[in-house]
Amino acid sequence: MKFTAEQIAGILEGEVVGNLNAEVSKLSKIEEGEEGSLTFLANPKYINYIYTTKATVTIVNDSFIPEQEITTTLIKVEDAYAAFSKLLHFYNQVKLNKNGIEPQSFMSEGTKYGENLYLGSFSYIGQNVVLGDNVKIYPNSFIGDNVVIGNNVFIFAGAKIYSETVIGNNCTVHSGVIIGADGFGFAPNENGEYSKVPQIGNVIIEDNVDIGANTTIDRATLGSTIIRQGVKLDNQIQIAHNVEIGKNTVIAAQSGVAGSTKIGENCMIGGQVGIAGHLTIGNNVRLQAQSGVARNIKDDEVLQGTPSLGYTEFNKSYVHFKNLPKIVAEVQELKKQIINPKNGNNG
Repeated sequence: MKFTAEQIAGILEGEVVGNLNAEVSKLSKIEEGEEGSLTFLANPKYINYIYTTKATVTIVNDSFIPEQEITTTLIKVEDAYAAFSKLLHFYNQVKLNKNGIEPQSFMSEGTKYGENLYLGSFSYIGQNVVLGDNVKIYPNSFIGDNVVIGNNVFIFAGAKIYSETVIGNNCTVHSGVIIGADGFGFAPNENGEYSKVPQIGNVIIEDNVDIGANTTIDRATLGSTIIRQGVKLDNQIQIAHNVEIGKNTVIAAQSGVAGSTKIGENCMIGGQVGIAGHLTIGNNVRLQAQSGVARNIKDDEVLQGTPSLGYTEFNKSYVHFKNLPKIVAEVQELKKQIINPKNGNNG
C-alpha cells in the first residue's frame, strides 16, 4: 500500500517541504533509508544521515533547518518521534485490518459476532461464543465454548482461549498464548500419589491488556484469575490459578506468579522474577530482574535479589559480596598473626 507525502502530512498535521506527491510504501531507519521508504529524524546524533539518506520522505521537527542540500522530501511536525510513533500505530492498524471468514475455519452454530470480523483458516470457534466488533482471529486459533470477547481485539495465530474466558475491549493476544488452561492443582492421597483437583473457575481479562507470545494464564480453581485493565504482559510469562494483577502493572519476560497471589496497581516487574503463592504485592512496587519474592510487599517498595531485599540494602550488600575474596584473605592473615604472633608486625 502506497501513501503520498501529502497524505502522511495530513495524518500527522504536518507541513510538506518538497514533493507533495512523493510516494512511500515501507518504513526504514534513516541510516538504512532507500527509495520508496519513509523515515524520521529525532535524535541530533543522526543528523548527518539526513544529507545522505535515500529515503523518499523524512519526518523532522519544525525547528530543523538543513545546512546542506538534501534529496529527501521533508514533513515538518512539532515532535518527529511522537509523529513517527503515531504513524507506526496507523500503519499497524491498516496492515492488520483484515475482514471476512476464510475457508477451512469452523464456527459453531449460535456464535454471535459483531461487525468486521476476521476469522483465519483452520481456526475453531466453540459453542455460545460472543465476539464484539472488529475482532481479528488469525489462523490456527482456538476459541472454546462460552468465551466472550469484546471489541477491537486481536487474537494472533495459534493462540488458545479455553472455555468460559472473558476478554475485554482493545486487547491483544499474541501467538502461542494459552488462556484458561487448568491451574496446577493436585492433592496427595493415601497411596502417596497426587489426585487432580478440578479447576472449574475461569480467566477474566479486562480492557486494554496486551499478552505476549507463549504466555500462559491458568483458570481459577474456583472463582476467577483476573488481569485488570491496562496490564501489559511480556512473552513467556506464567500466571497461575486465582492470581489477580492490578491495573497498569507491567511484567517482563520469563517471570512467574504462583497461585492466589494478588499484585497491586502500577507495579513494574522485571524479567525472570519469581513470586511465591498466596502473597500480597502492594501498589507501585518495583521488582528488579531475577528477584525471588517469598513475602508480602508493601506499597512503593523497590526490591532486588533472591530472596529479595530492599533495593538499596541489596546494593550495599553486593559491594561486600564482591569484596569477599579480599575480606577472606585479610581474615586468614589475621588468624595467622593471632596463632603465630611472631610473624606479625609488632612494630
